[in-house]
Amino acid sequence: MVKRILLGILTLVVLAFVVIVVSVVRFDVPREELVGKYAGGASQFVTLPSGASVHFRDEGNPDGPALVLVHGSNSSLHTWEPWVAELGGTYRIVSMDLPGHGLTGRVPGDDYSREGMAASVHELTEALGLTRFAIGGNSMGGGVSALYALEHPERVSALILVDSGGVPVARDDTDPPLAFRLARMPVLSKVMRYVLPRSVVEEGVRKVFVDQSKVTDEMVARYFDLSLHEGNRDATRMRFASYAGRNEVAFAERLGAIEMPTLIIWGDKDLLIPVSAASTFKERIPHAELVVFENVGHVPMEEVAEESAAAVAAFLGAALAEPTPAPEPEAVAEEPEEAE
Repeated sequence: MVKRILLGILTLVVLAFVVIVVSVVRFDVPREELVGKYAGGASQFVTLPSGASVHFRDEGNPDGPALVLVHGSNSSLHTWEPWVAELGGTYRIVSMDLPGHGLTGRVPGDDYSREGMAASVHELTEALGLTRFAIGGNSMGGGVSALYALEHPERVSALILVDSGGVPVARDDTDPPLAFRLARMPVLSKVMRYVLPRSVVEEGVRKVFVDQSKVTDEMVARYFDLSLHEGNRDATRMRFASYAGRNEVAFAERLGAIEMPTLIIWGDKDLLIPVSAASTFKERIPHAELVVFENVGHVPMEEVAEESAAAVAAFLGAALAEPTPAPEPEAVAEEPEEAE
């Protein structure tokens, strides 16, 4: 009888373990299964010279000034949809899924450094024939955009940094999202390659917003699904491992060489990159304007889309305006010489 009871308990324990494992183990999802859900509308794919097959969108006013937008860590081009809706009537807006993100996935060479990301932006803009454009980025994408502006100043008409990475920051007591903390731990990051509870993804999404009503089930599902895109978790692990060798002090010292008009946008309740970093960017970039939104988190382009897009429109309207030609000096009639 005791043996039968112990066997029954052991069976229940094994079953419970299997249920737990099945509920958290997630295998890669092929791109084809995700394209139908997340590559709608203006979505296109292009194979770049590096061999990467990149998901991008080229939308808005085809005859307007071009604006290239670069998303942040573990995000996708979908984060810019609110700005496309607000600014697309005036601007031609190009967005892309960076290497190791969204529907682009893992790329040949596995270069997920800031330099590798900037190189992918350059390849895409060249493929699209863009020779002069404004560029903007959020979080990790802000650092990529700043690097691009430093490396290709002749192509960048204006720079927009939204809660941007790229400068050393003093962290407060607020913990970053659990997914980011786990990704920085070598052993646990390997576990996350196969074990990824949806709750971990949802916690990360919620932490970038102050207004929790903006976090929808559809948004969480998209972040979760795209994190499972084949190769993305491998790329994330490699990218976070590379951060240990990145010198943000040296990069921040380069920012003074940015000469084009620059707009810095920040949410004052950003839990990922504190608003103090905005002041650092403002101090280091010579021609920079700063706009801080109150009670807003890490993604103002989503949380206060209308207000942040209005700030961008005002900035670009001035930055891209044709310089007013100096007035021609009025002709002065010569006095007739008096006869002697």
